[in-house]
Amino acid sequence: MRVVIFGASGMIGQGVLRACLLDDSVTDVLLVVRSPLNVPHPKVREVVHADFTDFQAIRDELTGLDACFFCLGVSSAGRDEAAYTRVTFDYTLAAARVVGADNPALTFIYVSGQGTDSTEKGRTMWARVKGRTENALLAMDFYAYMFRPGFIQPLHGEVSRTGSYRVLYRLTSWAFPVLRRLAPRHTTTTEHLGLAMLAVVEQQGAGPRVLGNEDINRLGSR
Repeated sequence: MRVVIFGASGMIGQGVLRACLLDDSVTDVLLVVRSPLNVPHPKVREVVHADFTDFQAIRDELTGLDACFFCLGVSSAGRDEAAYTRVTFDYTLAAARVVGADNPALTFIYVSGQGTDSTEKGRTMWARVKGRTENALLAMDFYAYMFRPGFIQPLHGEVSRTGSYRVLYRLTSWAFPVLRRLAPRHTTTTEHLGLAMLAVVEQQGAGPRVLGNEDINRLGSR
């Protein structure tokens, strides 16, 4: 299996990358990054690209792929709708159009979020934009799956790039076992996310296209 990861420097992307490196069925991992990550592994190749609104310049690098794991995202805090849309919708669709163009059997997995608004009409800005992004991807000509995790426990040293999230995870890490028991539908881990993404690629378009924590944990525990 040959895969590409967008957002490999983030907490979820780190978990997905780890899962890919440990899985013998994954032979090649392409990382599209703004700055080199310098991952020392024979499976990994990095492409440094500055403009995430246009990937045409690296289109030749994005061929022969079985899966795209799109883990790139930002917090909506402190951003207006236009700025949040640029990263959440524009970046994602720019990547999807190029990656999907030359890989007819591609599985595209997008990390969205619990509470995403598929109607695109709700009052919560981030949920509307995420819903618009999901709907656009589901209408494209590849196997598209939307992952909607809730609270995510980082494992194996994975760290969020958002400072406020890092503080939140430090303050709440002790409570995660309790949350798992009391609210299993609202919690998952970076490990389960990575393993579930690999499991979904094997489905070749089967199964639900929008997956919440229960689906993610089920697939990530096999």
